[in-house]
Amino acid sequence: MYDRQALIELIREQALQFGDFTLASGKKASYYLDCRKVTLDARGAKLIGEGMLELLGDQMPALVGGMAIGADPITASILTLAGIREMPLRGIIVRKESKTHGTGKYVEGPYDSGESLVIVEDVVTTGGSSLKAIERCESVGLKVERVLAIVDRLEGGREAFAERGYELTPLLTIKDFGIK
Repeated sequence: MYDRQALIELIREQALQFGDFTLASGKKASYYLDCRKVTLDARGAKLIGEGMLELLGDQMPALVGGMAIGADPITASILTLAGIREMPLRGIIVRKESKTHGTGKYVEGPYDSGESLVIVEDVVTTGGSSLKAIERCESVGLKVERVLAIVDRLEGGREAFAERGYELTPLLTIKDFGIK
């Protein structure tokens, strides 16, 4: 079972920092969530994998994945727990830049055109990273169902997804940390 409170405490202890930051979106912020400190921690990986599988519920897609590098440990956590539970699920990785050697693909993994995919993300601000991942996945024929995130900063990402017909479902929002 997913322990929401334990995840909040772990993120607060390991990932939440205060100061002056510039986010990937270009926005300035007084706090930063470095969720890699949680997704790359055994306890955090377990909590996130459990939470994401709970969010998926009975609507299990064929695939999960998202933009490298933030989505990679999330994907691995979900796949590991799904494997332990004998659930059929595979993952993909979306590259920020195509490889200059080999096949030069943006989307890597065991997938076939037409399969269903749920995009995973660590922190959503404006949604730009996941929207780029969606674009690349749809260009190879994958059917994106929705986006799951660890934390929604509540700064326009949900609306950006909705404008394009996608639902954002986060495990947490920034309000869970007493911010906003």
